This record gives sequence, structure tokens and C-alpha cells, in this order.
Amino acid sequence: MTLPPRTAHVERATNETTVSVTLDLDGEPGSDCQTGVGFLDHMLDLLARHGRMNLTVKADGDLEVDDHHTVEDVGICIGQALGQALGDKAYVARYGEATIPMDETLARAVIDLSGRAHLTFHAPLDRERVGDLSTDMVEHFWWSVAEHARVTMHLDVLRGRNDHHRIEGLFKAAARAIRQAVTRDPGGDPLPSTKGAL
Repeated sequence: MTLPPRTAHVERATNETTVSVTLDLDGEPGSDCQTGVGFLDHMLDLLARHGRMNLTVKADGDLEVDDHHTVEDVGICIGQALGQALGDKAYVARYGEATIPMDETLARAVIDLSGRAHLTFHAPLDRERVGDLSTDMVEHFWWSVAEHARVTMHLDVLRGRNDHHRIEGLFKAAARAIRQAVTRDPGGDPLPSTKGAL
């Protein structure tokens, strides 16, 4: 059985930001992420690399105010793109889990392509910023993704001291968990849910 490619393109324009996201879950892994927030770009590159997806993100936001609107709207668009690319979720594994070491840090991500938006986030961060990214926006980014992709996510930093490592570990773990959850098996369950819908 040949399964169709899973791609999506999302654009969002408000008085605060203009964002464009292109996502290919099954293409050659790679990224071109330019949001104006350098540390976020680095995390999105990690998301694409470790999630084995092709991701392009272009964002122009009101960074003269702060990074809130840009980070939030990028998360919204990535979530929408993930939801669109998954389509009817035929033959997906549905669940994904990854625990990733990043030097002294250990981060864990668990995901369910449930059709229900939920985020449980436990990642104490000590610094106000890492690079040009406000650390309180890390949780907000992932909530935006979970809400708009309609997935359940649990993200935890199990141990760690360095906030760069904590955030990077979370993005890598989330990427690996997403990849596991979206992986398709044409010979498997066409819809892994007793409800008959995800």
C-alpha cells in the first residue's frame, strides 16, 4: 500500500506578526527557520532534525515590543501545520515517547495524537532569557502547538541545571516523540482508537 505524502502550508497575518510555515512529515529532513528570534530558530532546527521532518518557518513580528507574539504565533502555525499534515491520521502509531540526555539534563516528552488539546509542562527554568528567547515562552510555545495540532503532550525536565540544556533537551525529546507518534505502518491498525476517530 502506498500512503499519500503528508504536507501542509499555513500562513497567519495579524497586526502583530506575519508567519508562514511549510511542513513535510515524510520528505527529506531539513529546515530553514527565520523568526527573528535566534534561539527559537536554533530550537526549530533541532525540532526538524530530530523529528526527521522538513520545516520552513518565516516570521516577521513586533520584536521591538518583545518576543511574545512572534513565539506564540509560530507555535500556532506549527501546530496547525502538524494537524493539517496528519489529516485523518491513518496508520499512525499515535503514541510517542522519548527521554533525551543533554549533558547534566534529562528531558522527557510523551505525545498522543488524540484529537484533544492538552499540555502538561514541568520544566523549571531559572533565567529570564536564554539568548533572545524569554524562557516563559517555552511553555507557551508548546501549548500553542498542542492546542492547534489537537494533541496531548507531557513535557518534563527530570533533572538539570543549565537552562540552555533544559530547553534544548525538551525540544529534542519532543521532536523524537512526535516522530515516533506520526510514523505510519501500512500493515498496522488503520486507526488506533476504539472510538473510530482521532
